[in-house]
Amino acid sequence: MGAIRFLTAGESHGKGLIGILEGIPAGLSLSKDDIDFELRRRQGGYGRGGRMQIEEDHIDIISGVRWGKTIGSPIALFLENKDFKNWKEAMSIEPSDVGSIDAVTKPRPGHADLAGLIKYAHEDVRNILERSSARETAMRVAVGAITKKFLGIFDIKIGSYVLQIGSHKMNLKSSNLRGRQLIRLFHEAERSPVRCPDKRLTSEIISLIDKTKGEGDSLGGIFEVFVIGLPIGLGSHIQWDRRIDGRLAQAIMSIQAIKGVEIGGGFEIGSRFGSEVMDEIFYSKSLGNVLTGGFYRRTNNAGGIEGGITNGMPIILRAVMKPIPTLRRRLRSIDIKTKKPVKAIYERSDICAVPAASIIAEAMVSIIIADAFLDKFGGDSISETRLNYESYLKYLSSI
Repeated sequence: MGAIRFLTAGESHGKGLIGILEGIPAGLSLSKDDIDFELRRRQGGYGRGGRMQIEEDHIDIISGVRWGKTIGSPIALFLENKDFKNWKEAMSIEPSDVGSIDAVTKPRPGHADLAGLIKYAHEDVRNILERSSARETAMRVAVGAITKKFLGIFDIKIGSYVLQIGSHKMNLKSSNLRGRQLIRLFHEAERSPVRCPDKRLTSEIISLIDKTKGEGDSLGGIFEVFVIGLPIGLGSHIQWDRRIDGRLAQAIMSIQAIKGVEIGGGFEIGSRFGSEVMDEIFYSKSLGNVLTGGFYRRTNNAGGIEGGITNGMPIILRAVMKPIPTLRRRLRSIDIKTKKPVKAIYERSDICAVPAASIIAEAMVSIIIADAFLDKFGGDSISETRLNYESYLKYLSSI
C-alpha cells in the first residue's frame, strides 16, 4: 500500500462530486483558495463547452483540516454540481422518479457508452455516461491541488503546456530544457487561452477551433507535463508496480480521452542509436546540485527517470488526447433496443479540451509524485517529513 490513497465519487449531473484523500501529513497549511485556484485553471481554455458557463467550482472541505492546517486524518472534499437543479428527477435516487427522462439508447462511438452498458447489463446509456464523463476530473484536480501544496514546501514544482492542437504544433525539443526554461514555458502557457507558449501558434489554434466548431466537429492534441526539484531516488526498480515511470504513465492514461504517453525522448528515440540517446554521466561539485550529489547530465532523453527511479533531472511527460467523441456532427451508431442504424446522441460537450487535460495531468502527476516522496521520506507530520528529507540531502552531499 502506498502512502497516498484517494477516491472520487459522483456523477456528471448528480448532486456533486466527493473526494477522499488519505496520507497527507499533519501540519500542512491548506485553504479552500488553494484548491479553488486549480479548479479555475481546469475550467479555462478556449474551446470549452456550455457546462463551464454553468459551473463555477468552489470546494467544500468537510474534514481533515482544522484552523487552516491538516491534522493527519483523511481529507474529505465536496464539489457541488450547480447544474443538478435541472436534473433533480432525472438523477434522483428515488424509484418514484423512474421514467422522468427518456432512456438514452444511441451510444456514441469513442465513449464508454456501449461497452459499459453491456458490461453492467444496463438498458440506459445514461447509467454509464454520467460517471464516465470528464466532470469527474474536477475532483481529481481538487485532490491534486493538495498534493501540489505539499510538494511545494519542498520546492518541487509541476507544470504543463500545450504543444499541439489539431495539425498546429510547436517544434520543441524538451530534452534540451532545464528548470528555468520549463518554468518560463509554463508561465507563457498560463497567459494563453489554449495554454500554448507560442503566441503565433495560439492565434492559429483559436482560428482552427472556431472553424471546427462551425463544422460540428472536435479536436485533440498533445501536451507536456514537467516536474522539477526532485532528488535522485524516488520510485524503485525492484517490482513492476513500484517503477515511477509506469505509475506516472498509468495515472495520465487514466484521464478520459488520453490515448498515449511518452517519457523524455519517447517514441522518437526508437529510430536513433543508443550512443545518441543515453544521457552521459558527469561529476562536479560545482556543476552538480544538492539533488544529485554532484552527478549531472548534459542531456535528458530519459526524461528524468532511469530504471523506474528518478535521476535528479526534470521529469518530462508527453501525452496525446484524442478529439472529443461527442459531436454535433453526429456519427453512425445502433439503437440498443431496436438494433437499427441511427445517429449517435449529442450531449453538451467541448470542442477542444486539451488545455484542461494538461491541468488534470498536472494533478495526477502530483498525486503520484507525492506518494513516492512520502513513501521514501514520509512522517506523520510535515516537520518529521522535512527532517527525513533534509537527512537524505545531507547524504547526497556527502557522496
